Amino acid sequence: MKKILIVVPFEEEGKKRLEAVCPENEYIYKTPDAVTEADVSSVDAIIGNVPPHLMKHAVRLEWFQSQMAGVDPYIKDGVVSEDVVITNVTGAFGLAISEHMVGCVFELYKKLHLYRDNQNKSLWKDMGTVKQIEGSTVLIVGLGDIGKCFAKKMKALGAYTIGVKRRPSEKPDYVDELSLQDCLDCSLSKADIVALCMPDTAETRGMFSAERIAKMKDGAVLINIGRGSAIDTEALCDALESGKLYGAALDVFEKEPLPSDHRLWSIPNAIITPHISGFFHLRKTYDNIIDICIKNYENYVCDYPFINIIDRKTGYCK
Repeated sequence: MKKILIVVPFEEEGKKRLEAVCPENEYIYKTPDAVTEADVSSVDAIIGNVPPHLMKHAVRLEWFQSQMAGVDPYIKDGVVSEDVVITNVTGAFGLAISEHMVGCVFELYKKLHLYRDNQNKSLWKDMGTVKQIEGSTVLIVGLGDIGKCFAKKMKALGAYTIGVKRRPSEKPDYVDELSLQDCLDCSLSKADIVALCMPDTAETRGMFSAERIAKMKDGAVLINIGRGSAIDTEALCDALESGKLYGAALDVFEKEPLPSDHRLWSIPNAIITPHISGFFHLRKTYDNIIDICIKNYENYVCDYPFINIIDRKTGYCK
């Protein structure tokens, strides 16, 4: 008999599906803040994100299923034993986050955020010219599930799409050009919209420094839904305030929550959301997460190959 700790908020139907995989196993359902050192030390598998500092006590653990795509807190040295298989829910968030990104593009390009500001002031004012999405060039850095979904949507809107990947592969039909990260700077100068869809890794941290932001096309838009560590926030603020960039939409930040006194809050052409583009806000995302967790639990019980196994060196799925 195995002992399974579940901190994903399974509904009753989901619990029945999970437990039907192996009725003789023991199931412990808890919220993350209620998980104790004793809980973690006594289980064979964990489904969901317990506080990372507790993972060092998981002496029996064989498998850890993250409920998120990014697993950077768990692959740091000394957090989860090297013997433990780590899997994530890549494939669950593409729809929700890509639609959020498209919404941000429309908001910035059509100045909807500025009109909302004016509405709050009861101000009837024409805010001037806007931009068109059709015919624009969109650079997507990171062509995982989220980047792929965003590229498809922007291409459907008539944009020219350029994808940037870490490793070579055949060009998918939803991008017009495909290049490697080494060639990122070659594409920056022609991109009207730059979308960052990357996890937190050694090679992505600080990727958009002041120097790289300076290489972007004048009047471009920067979107980040990956990790805040990819962008030099102060350099981004400078670029927004100077007019170098037309706007930015940020769902992730170097420090979260974003400090209330940070100047980014008061920059009119910045859209700030509190890391909410994914999570469970869209029901389809929740359903996807539950399906992936149950599928991998079946694989665990039956000793079948897992899906979405994390490569600890890169932070990406193998």
